[in-house]
Amino acid sequence: MTEPFGTRLAAAMRRHGPLCAGIDPHRSLIESWGLTYDVGGLERFALTCVEAFAGRVAAVKPQSAFFEVFGSRGVAVLERVLAELRESGTVTILDAKRGDIGSTMDAYAQAYLAPTAPSPADALTISPFLGYEALRPAIDLAGQSGRGVFVLALTSNLEGQSVQHARRGDESVAGSIVRGAAADNAAARARGHLGHVGLVVGATVGPAVAELGLDLGATAAPVLAPGFGAQGGDVAALERTFGSARGQVLASSSREILAAGPEPHRLIDAVARSADVLTQWAR
Repeated sequence: MTEPFGTRLAAAMRRHGPLCAGIDPHRSLIESWGLTYDVGGLERFALTCVEAFAGRVAAVKPQSAFFEVFGSRGVAVLERVLAELRESGTVTILDAKRGDIGSTMDAYAQAYLAPTAPSPADALTISPFLGYEALRPAIDLAGQSGRGVFVLALTSNLEGQSVQHARRGDESVAGSIVRGAAADNAAARARGHLGHVGLVVGATVGPAVAELGLDLGATAAPVLAPGFGAQGGDVAALERTFGSARGQVLASSSREILAAGPEPHRLIDAVARSADVLTQWAR
């Protein structure tokens, strides 16, 4: 990679709008397209998404679990999806939420982010709830290889609040994650760029960012905001949640866009509508 991840992502957001289109081939969506829920249906579904999204959105986010459920043949489809998106010049974020310690975390980093990986993504979602510093192998390898990570910080599921909102002294768990990302992005921030350590903050977390005192704007972190569209996130929700950090937000939409299939032109239209709405908001 000749340019840092944050620089490439920011350029893609300016070019296409701050939209990340998800590829979530779960059973109900595949069958709603009139396809069989097997590897053949998975491949047809996923490659139709590639045809519609490649070169038209800032980023594409395949959900690894929905490919893994088909075993090695499903993973092979995922690798093809990542390879074809990479060839098109489209930024990819693999939603795998890996998180472990020591040599195991290092192996996850090598599997998904190293130049020698079978089909590396541009960025990987990772879970910090074994401790932010346990993610160091992935954070450092991503930076060295021109790739990125998105660290879970505030998720929209209610169960997450018991961990993410918990406090040790004056700082919440989410706050410690935001602080870690800000430190790792300090050099990029000094240059006025987005860093390679992003944060995942749900589009529908409401006032939690403000209530926990999180200064997302000071982190130089790209912020992946899942839940835009069918899960209830709209521009009003994004404004309440992110406010002045709007320029860092990459809103992710999956079900609402995918429901427009199976015809590629309808998916393209759905992407264009969502990207236009988000572009107007981000200004």
